[in-house]
Amino acid sequence: MLRASAIRQFLANSRSTIHPAGGCGGAELYSGGDMVEFRQLRYVVTLAEELHFARAAAREHIVPSALSQQIQRLERGLGVALFERSTHYVRLTSAGESYVAEARQILSHVERASAAARAAIAMNPMIRVAIGDPTFDSMPQVLRAVRHNYPHLEVHQLEASVPEQYRLLIGGGLDIGIGLASHAPGMVASELLRLDPVGVLFGDGHRFAHLQAIPVAMLASEPLLLAEEDRAPEFNQFIAEVCREAGFAPKAYHGTVQSVRAAAELVRERRCVLCVPRSCGWVMNGTQWLPLIEPRTNFAWSLLRRAGNESQPVQALLRCARALSATLDWIAATDTSVV
Repeated sequence: MLRASAIRQFLANSRSTIHPAGGCGGAELYSGGDMVEFRQLRYVVTLAEELHFARAAAREHIVPSALSQQIQRLERGLGVALFERSTHYVRLTSAGESYVAEARQILSHVERASAAARAAIAMNPMIRVAIGDPTFDSMPQVLRAVRHNYPHLEVHQLEASVPEQYRLLIGGGLDIGIGLASHAPGMVASELLRLDPVGVLFGDGHRFAHLQAIPVAMLASEPLLLAEEDRAPEFNQFIAEVCREAGFAPKAYHGTVQSVRAAAELVRERRCVLCVPRSCGWVMNGTQWLPLIEPRTNFAWSLLRRAGNESQPVQALLRCARALSATLDWIAATDTSVV
């Protein structure tokens, strides 16, 4: 007879290394010279419950001959018979009864371990957030508030253009994005976060240096540095519309950049000027920023999410963003012009 204590001793002596099993897959637990596959434990328990090879095989989604081979393999490894078999019946031996009792406990422990892992994921929720160009401070401020108020929320952030954010949001690879929402596809929902005054970044010694603000019309003769069209088409269109409303078409600088940091060097050398919202928290030495006037113009930053995504992490971020926007008065009701 194979006593329960012998099986427990087998488990106690087992190494923690689990290897892929050959053939049909599964996992193997090694102990000294013996080897038991977890699936074999399941097969033994299922056969003990059905006492019929065909029914047990059907439950395990294998053919009866494969089930029989696995049981025989296990019995050879243990050196005892777990089942008595004939053409008319299948029944457990006394050794099999002891083995099945312990096998059920092992499988129960495995299931509890799996449940604990799933619960751990549920207790540590995750959100994927696009920050756009990292030189802009709106989303970083929101994320600081999120980490303060929800320290157990795991935040994964990435840099992505607004068109790429749309694709990721629709495809489920992103939870929250940020950008101008006027060209958002129907599957993307938006919520206004900030009306951000737009100004001009220019190099020291530029003719704008003596001003306190820059009328939009003064940009007519300036080469404007625009973003690469596939990275920020919405902002390029925004600036073009601002200029058109002032009565001229923008004079584009012959070249593009992928970030404000890359643009600043060209601006510092006074090769061009750059229209940029005030939320750009980084200005290179040798450059200055002044707001646009006549008219005063704001860029509308919106939080973007897949329509229908009302998950708890998304709602947590939205709550933090709304509170921050109200505290910092990011959405002013007076003296604003939004394109």
